[in-house]
Amino acid sequence: MQEVSEWQKLINGLRIAFDSDIYVTGSNASLLSGEMATYLTGRYVEIKMLPSTFKEFLHFKKLKNTDPARHLSEYLEYGGFPSVVLQTNSQLKRDVLSGIYNSILLRDVAGRATIKNTEVLERIALYLLSNTGQLISINKIANTLRSSGLKVSNNTIENYLELLHNAFLFYKVPRFDIRGKKYLRGQGKYYVVDLGFIRSQLQQKNINRGSKIENLVYLELLSRGYEVFVSKYNDKEIDFVAQKDTDVKYIQVTDHIPENSTRESDNFLHLPTGYQKIIITNNWDDVGNIDGIPVIHIIDFLTK
Repeated sequence: MQEVSEWQKLINGLRIAFDSDIYVTGSNASLLSGEMATYLTGRYVEIKMLPSTFKEFLHFKKLKNTDPARHLSEYLEYGGFPSVVLQTNSQLKRDVLSGIYNSILLRDVAGRATIKNTEVLERIALYLLSNTGQLISINKIANTLRSSGLKVSNNTIENYLELLHNAFLFYKVPRFDIRGKKYLRGQGKYYVVDLGFIRSQLQQKNINRGSKIENLVYLELLSRGYEVFVSKYNDKEIDFVAQKDTDVKYIQVTDHIPENSTRESDNFLHLPTGYQKIIITNNWDDVGNIDGIPVIHIIDFLTK
């Protein structure tokens, strides 16, 4: 809808002329921004949609009565877009994912911003896919691109990151200093909107599973209505702080906890008391309790 000039006037006219509910879909965060949005101020509810969660994925495929652990690998590999979930052929799944990805990147991002040379944009998006769960800075991206021969300014990278975020291809998650109670400028993480894009675009089989699990937990928290930050307390990194009203959770995510390692629980030691602390793992042998902190399997977290 955002491609239609002055669409808000038409919708406002329909609203006045007819006693009806009107549903409008768009694929960019700027859909309801700008002066034209004043026509609808106070008269709309914005609902942000995500691809299917793992629980919805099981329901959609009529797998609710099966062991969900058997289907997690498929979800991590191909994600939750309904048009992908419906496919049974692996190659068709990848083709549909590539089509969706290219449509977002080239139409909703490059087309909207009239970017003629898309190579830098495409490389930045691939960089974010390759570094899911890693702290990202503009300087890191710039150095990587320049080392491969691409001349690009930090301002251009910053603008392209904003475009990717506004098109809902990636979510930018700010980093928060818990002790200092302030946001840390220039640092944060980016998580892709659907896990299937990682495999379909990088074309790698041995992609860091822990990073994909972390991305999955982020999307699940988002779907449950939490505001999510990555954070630090002194020199300890906390994967997620999730907040919804007065409900605050501190969450560590790992593919597995190495033997005799206390790193995941040590990061919680000096955090404020009174809030829920959880370690989420992809290894059933880790499930239990560490120093009073519950360790739960990713399947139990996703399906509860």
